[in-house]
Amino acid sequence: MEQIFSLNMHLNKPLIASFIASVLLSCNGAPSSEKNLFSLETGLKNNRIQSGEPFKVSLGNPGNKPVEKISYYFMGQQLMPEQDSLSLSPEKLGEHTLEAEIITDGDTVRIAEPITILAKNSPKVYTYSIVNEFPHDRNAYTQGLEFHNGVLFESTGRRGQSTLRKTDFKTGEVLEEIPLEDQYFGEGITIMNGKIYQLTWQKKTGFIYDLETLERKGSFQYGQSKEGWGLTNDGTKIYKSDGSDKIWILDPETLKETDFIQSVTNTSVFNKANELEYVDGLIYANVWLKDSAMIIDARSGAIIGVIDFRGLKDKVAQHDDLDVLNGIAYHPERKTFFVTGKNWNKMFEVTISEK
Repeated sequence: MEQIFSLNMHLNKPLIASFIASVLLSCNGAPSSEKNLFSLETGLKNNRIQSGEPFKVSLGNPGNKPVEKISYYFMGQQLMPEQDSLSLSPEKLGEHTLEAEIITDGDTVRIAEPITILAKNSPKVYTYSIVNEFPHDRNAYTQGLEFHNGVLFESTGRRGQSTLRKTDFKTGEVLEEIPLEDQYFGEGITIMNGKIYQLTWQKKTGFIYDLETLERKGSFQYGQSKEGWGLTNDGTKIYKSDGSDKIWILDPETLKETDFIQSVTNTSVFNKANELEYVDGLIYANVWLKDSAMIIDARSGAIIGVIDFRGLKDKVAQHDDLDVLNGIAYHPERKTFFVTGKNWNKMFEVTISEK
């Protein structure tokens, strides 16, 4: 027997919301076997639904246990029944947990079902227009780019070749360069509060430099993030990609991972964000191994746009070490983006527009 419950999401205000990725609440004294007597059924393919889209939820009760009361919860808040549907619109999209508390035979049983909330709309497609072409060191395996006061800072990769650089973007001249130890593979960088933060790839270690002198001042260790890929900041928080679908949020004082967003489209969770650049509430992210970049809402994780950068690689010198597009930096005074690639001999200043 199956009991059907349909709800609209109305949240009890006294309850404080908390982000739940995958939590199964404890059972208040009910035997573990009783928990298996119930299940949450959403009727959704792979339990995925677009934000705000209504759907039905049902309580699977094959043993026909008496149900005295059932309450539903999402992100720590109770959902109150209304009309005949349930819709979920969390600020942060991605993987969550829908929970139910069931009173049966005087016992309380809690069950949970993972559910993925996707973006409401499909990403828009953007293209580029070249404003300028500038020289770029073809030996630079570009992993990170960022402007500060008109000066371009660059992080390069590969073990034994990784560096942190200060460059003149107009001439391509390297003004200062700090090499990394041979065991490190340099990755993304960001600049904040007079410091440069640089990731390394697989050593779970990042470095901190003085912005003016490039002197290394310290290091930090990663938390739950798998690797070091891209870095950017919004002036108060640092964002870090690691090759997964998560973009981690770091405290700039402690460099601890305090939260994350997940990059999602209207159809799937996406895990290819590489080099990052934050501009006006949006994160621009190179797509790993692709001639494109994503535009990600920094609050929700929704991928709202995709920039088609195809054709740029054809405009640089073709050689055996030529690699993929990587490196995106915004110049706030010029209001343009600068993009290049790994071992490209050119850097392109571009504007972005919707196709």
